[in-house]
Amino acid sequence: MKESFLIDVLKKGVSPFHCVEAAMQTLEESGFEELEYARPWNLKKGKAYMMNHHGTTLYAFTVGENFRADAMLRMAAAHTDYPYLRIKPNADFVTDRYAQVNVEVYGGPILNTWFDRPLGIAGRVIVRSGDVFAPETMLYRSGRPVLIIPNLAIHMNREVNKGVAINNQVDLMPVADMLPEEQQSTDYFLSFLAEELAVKKEDILDFELNTYCVEEPAYVGIKETLLSSPRLDNQTSVAALLAAIVEGTRTDGINLIALFDNEEIGNTSKQGAASILLHDMVKRIYRSLGCSEEETDCAMYGGMLLSVDVAHALHPNHKEKMDITNHPVLGDGFCIKEACSQSYATDAKAIGILRQLCDQNKIAYQRFVNRSDVRGGGTLGSVASTLFPVCTVDIGIPLLSMHSARELMGRTDFDALASAVTAYFS
Repeated sequence: MKESFLIDVLKKGVSPFHCVEAAMQTLEESGFEELEYARPWNLKKGKAYMMNHHGTTLYAFTVGENFRADAMLRMAAAHTDYPYLRIKPNADFVTDRYAQVNVEVYGGPILNTWFDRPLGIAGRVIVRSGDVFAPETMLYRSGRPVLIIPNLAIHMNREVNKGVAINNQVDLMPVADMLPEEQQSTDYFLSFLAEELAVKKEDILDFELNTYCVEEPAYVGIKETLLSSPRLDNQTSVAALLAAIVEGTRTDGINLIALFDNEEIGNTSKQGAASILLHDMVKRIYRSLGCSEEETDCAMYGGMLLSVDVAHALHPNHKEKMDITNHPVLGDGFCIKEACSQSYATDAKAIGILRQLCDQNKIAYQRFVNRSDVRGGGTLGSVASTLFPVCTVDIGIPLLSMHSARELMGRTDFDALASAVTAYFS
């Protein structure tokens, strides 16, 4: 797999909306046809399809030329969102001459990494139209830094290096500009947004906008063995799934990827892995291909799901944070993740399938399990497999600095992950 493909996804995916837009462009160039869920389908063997769900979730699937209902349904899922600061409605406020923007925290970011960084704005804006039931949707990306959250100087915050608590409503409010003495406008941001979109300010009905780190990916290390970038969680997985669904060579069954939104806030939304849509979509695919209800049920429950999200790598300064026998490092391949709590939805059979695939194709992989006295995070796999109870395995690229404004990975690990998913789809 080409590293340049991953870099391209990382640069473009500044919001879940832009991540889906970039994914659709990639799929369209590879011959995928767009479907609408609210319109009739006429699926054909040997074709590839995609479906945009509310702008931030994307499904894509291929139908083998020699499709058989009894061939294994193979699915893989990742997520398009990441921890960020989200801009609230009525965002403008002024402190003396500082134009500021009111934000709230989305997900679980390492908050102090967002200070003193040039920040852009991206997402979608809903604009008034002639049809009240079809307002216009406009994607927006500032393309340049327009916000910054300044740290308080150490002279005014002497305990800062001892770990001072951050108040989300006080400390995280970004500065948008300095206003002239005579201009104490309280709609500075909204006016800026209207000008950027070339619409009337009063025609902006609502928006879903997030801050993003404008810094680009960079190779790090004496031999450039590391990649530092915003949004590695989870656009490494998005890029791997896109590459795999395009390059998979399977001809007898259905390959499907689901790129969900809202994983960072628990998956429970119409765009998240807790939605029933994946289950319904698979049923519809098989029905559209002429399968009976019995054939559809057999195919669905004989399927398999890869939950593809990032994993924790051993931190060189905090080795004590890792399990004593399972401690992956950067650059040694992707991780198979396990938890008896099922926060990672993995079972021994699924691991056996994946390990055999990797061994046959000489793909590097590692094992990750949390320390027994540490509660780890979770993934969309445990949620999706509750609603779609099939053989499931959690995998992903090991990272350092997970949920920082910039995260760190091993340069070769993307190729291992993408190769594994491609082998699964072949």
